[in-house]
Amino acid sequence: MGKMSIRDKLALLSDAAKYDASCASSGTSKRGSRDGKGLGSTTGSGICHAYAPDGRCISLLKILMTNYCVYDCAYCVNRVSSNVPRARFTVDEVVWLTTEFYRRNYIEGLFLSSGIIRSSDYTMEQMVLIAEKLRAGGFRGYVHLKTIPEASPELIERAGLAADRLSINIELPTDASIKAFAPEKDPAGIRGAMGKVRLTKEDYGDRSYTGRRRGRFAPAGQSTQMIVGADKADDRDILGNATRLYGAYGLKRVYYSAFSPIPDASAVLPLVDPPLMREHRLYQADWLLRFYDFSLDEIVTRDAGGMLDLDVDPKLAWALQNRDRFPVDVNRAAKEMLLRVPGFGAKIVQRILKARRHGALSLDDIRRMGGRVKAATPFVIARGHHPGGRLDAADLRARFVKPQQMELF
Repeated sequence: MGKMSIRDKLALLSDAAKYDASCASSGTSKRGSRDGKGLGSTTGSGICHAYAPDGRCISLLKILMTNYCVYDCAYCVNRVSSNVPRARFTVDEVVWLTTEFYRRNYIEGLFLSSGIIRSSDYTMEQMVLIAEKLRAGGFRGYVHLKTIPEASPELIERAGLAADRLSINIELPTDASIKAFAPEKDPAGIRGAMGKVRLTKEDYGDRSYTGRRRGRFAPAGQSTQMIVGADKADDRDILGNATRLYGAYGLKRVYYSAFSPIPDASAVLPLVDPPLMREHRLYQADWLLRFYDFSLDEIVTRDAGGMLDLDVDPKLAWALQNRDRFPVDVNRAAKEMLLRVPGFGAKIVQRILKARRHGALSLDDIRRMGGRVKAATPFVIARGHHPGGRLDAADLRARFVKPQQMELF
């Protein structure tokens, strides 16, 4: 095979990076520059490639440094036994591409991952050098590095000092699945690396006796990804593991990636895609667990087979199963209960709490605030509205079921 051009490498290694969902730039502060030096910031405009957790559209150059890999993970298109074209960027090529794309306002930052070549430390050092060279050249955009769990603590520390976010992918929901599909990876080692990142970040955040912090380590925190549908784990397994990861390692996000059959797929993996709606429901349930004070047992139970309802969103599913908790009076109910009303998101609830101080609210008032009144109507009391017997209707659930519905809170 002849020498590949940078353009050919970019086409191959950007396509190979599409299987990693864990790229978002929420949580970092603006890298301002009062002296006018440096390149850009994390808040510039450009073409959109991803959505941050806070809803911002962001544009990232999302590539692998290389798709060569010494590991043989069954779910990975780049595993050593996979018959796919291979390529590798040099450190300077990635620095040049990122800088040039940024100058042209095509991107707002870099998401960099890689297969493992030679060793974990060698690969991690190459990725860290890319981030360090970008910063040394004045690059002020967002940098997200995929961290290799087996890499040395010194390299992880350097990575966090150069990058805005670090991510270490757990990949599969259970230790048994990791051992079955990625026998060269150690689940305990992955969690240990997450713990080291958290401790290092906390160490850098501690103030000295002078009131100063040691430095700026991964200000946007760390994230991880779990593949959904490649193994037999149910939604309760997945969300339970996510809850533990959030609590133990202070993760900013757990990303859920619906498995899709990959080129030259391993025979041990399923040949059928899981429904994309399952991935969507997991994100909705994750949001309820983190920001709406729902417990895992409220969202998904073993009695339901450990799976989320694909036809209705998890908040609506809970409301339908707990009709005795409704209707809720929007003019009197506590914030905690208003957050459990289908169609009411956190922002709408805040608007309701503020507006009702000045008078009783009607459904039209809430509609003007942005509330999804159609979803909320059977579950609330408002000025001029009482649901009557709607909560007892046998077909209430059926009224909400729509093919390919993609609800937002």
